Amino acid sequence: MSTGLIVVIVIAVVIVIGLLVAASARRNRERRVGKVQTEAMHDDVDHHREQAERSRSEAELAEERARRTAAEADLNERKAEERERDLEERS
Repeated sequence: MSTGLIVVIVIAVVIVIGLLVAASARRNRERRVGKVQTEAMHDDVDHHREQAERSRSEAELAEERARRTAAEADLNERKAEERERDLEERS
């Protein structure tokens, strides 16, 4: 074989090895990015679930407050009616 042909073959082999290494590095980088994106999506799902749970808790508290306020209003109405009857009986 001539020296020129050996040099061309060596250069071609080096180029092919370089391309394989670059492709492997790209795949690894894409795999890492994909993993990070998947983790971020899971974190996003968890965040939305936590927000939903907080919203449900707040709604339950608001319902309880509304029931208490309505009961207090009913009590005050009954007291007003009693006092009104007392006043009418005195007159």
